[in-house]
Amino acid sequence: MQIEPQAFDRVLSSMCTEPHPAARDAAERFLATNPGDPGTYPGVSELEEDAIALLSEIAGLQEPAGYITSGGTEANIQAVRIARERADSRNPNVVMPESGHFSFQKAADLLGVDLRIVPTDDDYRADLEAVRAAVDEDTAAVIGVAGTTEYGRVDPIPELGEIARSVDATMHVDAAWGGFVLPFTDYEWNFDHAAVDTMAIDPHKMGQAAVPAGGLLVRDSALLDELAVDTPYLESTSQATLTGTRSGAGVASAVAAMEELWPTGYRRQYVRSQNNAEWLADALEKRGYEVADPTLPLVAADVPRSTFDALRAKGWRISRTATDELRVVCMPHVTREMLASFIGDLDRLEVRASVPITSDD
Repeated sequence: MQIEPQAFDRVLSSMCTEPHPAARDAAERFLATNPGDPGTYPGVSELEEDAIALLSEIAGLQEPAGYITSGGTEANIQAVRIARERADSRNPNVVMPESGHFSFQKAADLLGVDLRIVPTDDDYRADLEAVRAAVDEDTAAVIGVAGTTEYGRVDPIPELGEIARSVDATMHVDAAWGGFVLPFTDYEWNFDHAAVDTMAIDPHKMGQAAVPAGGLLVRDSALLDELAVDTPYLESTSQATLTGTRSGAGVASAVAAMEELWPTGYRRQYVRSQNNAEWLADALEKRGYEVADPTLPLVAADVPRSTFDALRAKGWRISRTATDELRVVCMPHVTREMLASFIGDLDRLEVRASVPITSDD
């Protein structure tokens, strides 16, 4: 095989990162195990319990319950599935802000629920009045985002939980990216802060586990019964996961990363990433770009498309928001040196663009 994996030295917009060395080693050792068949692979099944216990500690869940998913998309689909199954309505709907992840569109299509998308406020957070206006007796779930993918914003989770309760809907928090940085902030986002029923939280993002390693947490283990199907030919009798066979690599990797880094290592990494985001935001503002305040380690700025394309041509792996702003995620692999090199390339492009074109005439 000639192709080599992507290097991270110029990756600035991905929400995945280089796994911690311990996580990489654990993934390799448990690669061939299958937590989908816990009767045959009891060791990795025990590790999954450890993973859920650690995730629950991070997310303020007193009685650990859930499972390790392939990522935030699976966790979000499963959360919508739980909500649909427990709803009384024949035409259930799910209400989420426009900042919600596109995986909820997949969930709506797969599960046949109506996805009601409401606007965000001036700070890119869920507009509470719009949510209140959208929910009704057919609402099965209200979605809140704790660390949005475009601006790194945290929705008002306690208030969204109250709205969900008012119509007997479940409250789901998508903390796939934000869950490993929010414990070191003053935000109210988790099971201990609000009436949260389900949560997506991904060790393979800021948690520094190997891909794939997501997480679905539930406040009450009975909610997993809404997902359970019989598994007559396996040693275990039922299964609540969306996939059947799963590699134990993600489970083992998640445990290894969290045991190494929670909480001190993650706290250090959050401080470093946040400082990098604020440094980059300041550098862009000094160059005249409009920048969204980086409340978490994510920077969005109104860099023109022509400049963006030129930076991509120089090898920078960057992306844009839905409103066409440059988007940089300060993941663990993103260093100050990388950001300084990025700004250096930006400066050189600006100088080149400012040089007038001359003619021999």
